[in-house]
Amino acid sequence: MSEAPLKLVIVDDEAPARRRMRELLDDCAAALPLVVVGEAGSGREALGLLGSTPADLVLSDIHMPDMDGIELARHLPGTKLDRLPAAARRFLSVTERSRVVLVPIEEIVYLKAELKYITIRTAEREFLLEESLTKLEEEFGQRFVRVHRNCLVARDAIRGFERRVNADGDAHWEVLLRGVNEALPVSRRQQFIVREIGRDDGG
Repeated sequence: MSEAPLKLVIVDDEAPARRRMRELLDDCAAALPLVVVGEAGSGREALGLLGSTPADLVLSDIHMPDMDGIELARHLPGTKLDRLPAAARRFLSVTERSRVVLVPIEEIVYLKAELKYITIRTAEREFLLEESLTKLEEEFGQRFVRVHRNCLVARDAIRGFERRVNADGDAHWEVLLRGVNEALPVSRRQQFIVREIGRDDGG
């Protein structure tokens, strides 16, 4: 019984480089049964293609605009990332109706853990993500600040803080956001950020 050919996708932002890779693979075809099932000119395009075209192997350029090969690998399911550089991603990938949607990190207002999902909030809408809030904090700690045990807020999205008093007379701080008409509670444990960020804003 003949071996099923290896299904490959080539990803490179330069068409000549993709063509050269095809020629090299043609040279290997006699020794290893393979078939190129698709090509993409960017990491973003590759994710869209891989959503509908199953592949055994992705051959990707590292240096590409918009989304490089390292970040592409981070978005692929089952990718072994132990030896990849630990740079922060520029997107979070969310699956909606069996397609991959990329949410740019700079558009995220906050990340809130609810049950087993994380709600990603942008100015336009919400997305659901299955990731760990702690790991996201480790990866994007420069950009986000923890305001509560279940919530990270983008530093750039903080408009200010407001002190609120509950019906029972208990006072607490809330963070006011740019682009989203919501106020999020600041836990007692994180109240130091009110002074810290307020002082930064004040110069």
